[in-house]
Amino acid sequence: MLERCLRSLARQTRAADEIVVVDNASSDETAHVARKHGAKVIYEPRPGITAAASRGYDAASADIIARCDADSVVAPDWIATIERRFREHPDVVAATGSATFYDLSPLANWLARVFYLRAYFFWAGAAVANTPVFGSNFAMRASVWRDVSASVPRDNPDLHDDFDLSFRFSPRDRVLFDPAMRVEISGRPFTDARAFGRRIGRALATLREHFPRQLPPRRWWHRLARPK
Repeated sequence: MLERCLRSLARQTRAADEIVVVDNASSDETAHVARKHGAKVIYEPRPGITAAASRGYDAASADIIARCDADSVVAPDWIATIERRFREHPDVVAATGSATFYDLSPLANWLARVFYLRAYFFWAGAAVANTPVFGSNFAMRASVWRDVSASVPRDNPDLHDDFDLSFRFSPRDRVLFDPAMRVEISGRPFTDARAFGRRIGRALATLREHFPRQLPPRRWWHRLARPK
């Protein structure tokens, strides 16, 4: 899957300034495959997506950090679209899109998009009082990451890193949902009940991490009622 992801990044109409792959203490050919495709490989020994993603953001040198996962296959204009959106909207701190599933049947694809992805954007959005970022398909300003990076609990592998990061943005920050940011991902979590259960468990763990300090009513009050 990583090979497929990196091939899609190599076909971009606007080439990436750099590609960073985080080797999260893997025991397979991750680092070899990444280097073969010219990526910069960063090693992160602490297990978990939060630690790995944070390490990658730290290592990125560009003004805009675009994030996808090893199973992502990004559209040829993905980077160009991201660059254009941030140029057109200087007040945007992050932009995110959704996904389709390249290895599910048409019916399963529709069900996963409606009852998993749309549900994530609805319920996570209600919790953070903003548009939540989706880890397989989003980008943020490097300056925003530097502002929040010290607060991210990198030693907790039980968190949903994208949901957690969404809590760390202010409710008044502008996070743009852009359907033109097109990505395909694997539907393997829906074929493994334990993997899907782990995702639900991480969502609950992320909520516990931020409650009661970041209760949704407080965040909505901050967004809607407090003056700028």
